[in-house]
Amino acid sequence: MENVADINSLKFPIGPFEKKEKYTSDEIASLIAEIEEIPSLYKKTLEGLAEDDLIRSYRPGGWNIRQLVHHVADIQLLHYFRMKKAITETDYSDVTLINMDAWAQTTDSLAEPIEDSIQALEGLTKRYVFLMRSLTDRELDIEYFHPVRKVKFNQAQAIAISNWHLKHHLSHIKIAIGSL
Repeated sequence: MENVADINSLKFPIGPFEKKEKYTSDEIASLIAEIEEIPSLYKKTLEGLAEDDLIRSYRPGGWNIRQLVHHVADIQLLHYFRMKKAITETDYSDVTLINMDAWAQTTDSLAEPIEDSIQALEGLTKRYVFLMRSLTDRELDIEYFHPVRKVKFNQAQAIAISNWHLKHHLSHIKIAIGSL
C-alpha cells in the first residue's frame, strides 16, 4: 500500500492552494508577472521531449504530460473566460465549471501535439495578463461562488489561484520527466 503522505506530495508538490483574504497591489503585480513568464517555462521544460516521454505521469493514476499540457491551456482559457464574465456580467454569481477529468480524456487531450497547446497558452496568457493588469480596484473585488470548492473568490484571489495552478502542473510535469 502506498504511503498517503507520498501520494499527497505528488498530488500537491507545491502544496495545496491557500487563499488569502486580501492581496496587496504589489502581490497582485507579482502574481501577474509570474503568470506572464509561465508559458516560457513550460516551453523550456518540454523542449526536446520525445513522443514516448509525453505518456509519462507524475504519479500512479495521474494524467500524463500530454494531458497536463492540454489541461493547462484549457484552464488558462477558463480562468480568462471567468474573469471576463465576472467583470462584464452583473449576474455572474456562480463560476463556470467544466468536467476536467472528461476533458482530459477527449481525443485532442490524448493525441494532439503539445505544441498546439503551448502556442495557445502563450497567446492567451498575453491577453489574460493585459486584462488582469487593467482591472480596477472595484473589478478586483468582484466575487463569484465556486460550487465545487464551496467558496467565494474575488478577482484578486482568482489571479492567485491561476498562478498556483500553472506552477502546480509545471511541477507535475517536472516530476514526470525526473527534473524535480
